[in-house]
Amino acid sequence: MSNLSAAFSTSSGGVPTLAELPRKLQKSERKPFVTNVNELKRRARLERKIRQEVHEVVLRPPENGLLVKRLVPVAHEVYAARNVLLKCVSRIVESIAVHFCSLCGEAHIGPFPHRIRTCNVSGSLASKEHSWEKGVTEHVLPLVESFHLYDRLGRAVSHEEHLQVDRIPAIVELCIQAGVDILDYPTRRRTVPVYNIAGKIIDFERKFPRDDTSGKDIQEFGFWERRENTWDSNSEALPTDDMQGLAIRGMEAWKKMRSGAMKLMQKYAVQTCGYCPEVQVGPKGHRARLCQAYKHQLRVGQHAWQEATIDDLLPPVYVWHLQYPSATLVDRLKRFYGKLPAAVELFAQAGAHVPEEYMSLMREDVAVPDLAEEKWVV
Repeated sequence: MSNLSAAFSTSSGGVPTLAELPRKLQKSERKPFVTNVNELKRRARLERKIRQEVHEVVLRPPENGLLVKRLVPVAHEVYAARNVLLKCVSRIVESIAVHFCSLCGEAHIGPFPHRIRTCNVSGSLASKEHSWEKGVTEHVLPLVESFHLYDRLGRAVSHEEHLQVDRIPAIVELCIQAGVDILDYPTRRRTVPVYNIAGKIIDFERKFPRDDTSGKDIQEFGFWERRENTWDSNSEALPTDDMQGLAIRGMEAWKKMRSGAMKLMQKYAVQTCGYCPEVQVGPKGHRARLCQAYKHQLRVGQHAWQEATIDDLLPPVYVWHLQYPSATLVDRLKRFYGKLPAAVELFAQAGAHVPEEYMSLMREDVAVPDLAEEKWVV
């Protein structure tokens, strides 16, 4: 790739730096650990040793049940940015075509579906060509759900309860646990911290009475009766006829939502399954036996929980980048094309400026040869 970069680069600063996307994992491979395995083992040994000694372990927010005050405004900014982002994407997809493959789920942004043969799943065509259909907002911004926890320090959701507990967007659940109050999804806000004594959580706060109705607004069977996407009615009105203005606002909201979510995840734990896309916001994962990934039989259907990354919480859905809106991508020249997250590519085609952090993925400084010139490329 370095030879291609040097031969076809249009930049004046020498050979550009081209970033490669993470390798797609095989079904039998586990996601990389955020924290080194040896460090995780060291922490586990330390926790076992602490549990054997009867003394108090000092907990800080949010481990003690209290909010991190400096992150409460960040949670509100992330929640508001998500609302703006959904509005912008839903309006722009009405003007810019979104396609998705009905077999493998790959997405494409542009007037014409690409002709790159990368559909390699069970039931796909022998030619590996995609079966394109018209896409919607969820193909640009995939919905990743998490169980809503009334008490984030309470016991994990059991398998028997997984149909009675609401599932909501994981980014919304993160904002709720970090300080955003939503009427439809009440959560317990502690005023007295919990204590860790000999490895056990002791809560001295007054218990809720048996006739407490603080959770009456939680709808049962929320997993099946999924609520429609609702946006904050108090949010700033967006222009309806200015496509470029919508794209600029959407790009800003995308950056603000991801950067804010990364700040929240530094304090508020988010778990993901090592083999499937399941996500649970909170200090521990749920116990619902719903995993169908590699060797789930050995885990009795339970997920292999590990620390999540921002891409687990907000999947970027990389799509092929179009240097020109009317360009048609062909299979023989795919090594010259760049990629972008679907939301960024959508806003870029609508007139927004692409952030610097994605420039190495776009490969716009690499000249794409014609089909007749392809055989002469070294």
